[in-house]
Amino acid sequence: MYIIVIGGGQSGYYIARTLLKSSHEVVVIEHDFLRSAVISEQLGNIVVRGDGCEATTLEDIGTSRADLLIAVTGDDEDNLVACQVAKHRFNVPRTIARLKNPRHQGLFKKLGVDVTVSSTNLILADIKKELPDNPLCSLLSIKGGSLEVVNVIIPPDSTVAGKQLGELDLPRESVICMIVSKGGGTQIPHDDIVLAAEDEIVAITTSENEIALQNALIGNHKREGK
Repeated sequence: MYIIVIGGGQSGYYIARTLLKSSHEVVVIEHDFLRSAVISEQLGNIVVRGDGCEATTLEDIGTSRADLLIAVTGDDEDNLVACQVAKHRFNVPRTIARLKNPRHQGLFKKLGVDVTVSSTNLILADIKKELPDNPLCSLLSIKGGSLEVVNVIIPPDSTVAGKQLGELDLPRESVICMIVSKGGGTQIPHDDIVLAAEDEIVAITTSENEIALQNALIGNHKREGK
């Protein structure tokens, strides 16, 4: 694949290095002279100095034949513009943008960016998995709708532990996709499965039903400090 990386900071450098190791054709666009020189010294002649938001720069590197453009500068606006130009002027089939401000995610999706990655959201997801008061973690928002893929861990003292899946009163528009036991075994959901403490449940639900699904899957349990 021919992949263009906009931004040669730490994120762009490691992405480019990984892609090169996988035998992809990679070009990094970086406006800073010193940073460009560092990348060239370590990764070879794959860096173009320029502005990844400008159509002339993208045209010069043959963006019209690119399979993927990844914009990982430190500026959300620049990442959005680069993806927009790549998508609408050069017909790049797939774009990925880094977000510093997770509030911009809806705008990026609305304007056609295929994938957004927010370091803030990733960190919060890890934090939520560690907090006993937050057993539900959102894994993925499904494009084109209000559906969410979520992960729920059954607390050790939950009243749900020991019950069959079919006994639970799940909210409408919620589907259990997979159950992973504490030991790592994966089970395809069916009504007769007996749930156990610390089972991880992967489900699809609507955004408005996340809390109801969480309550149905964790049951009543004591919360630390309460």
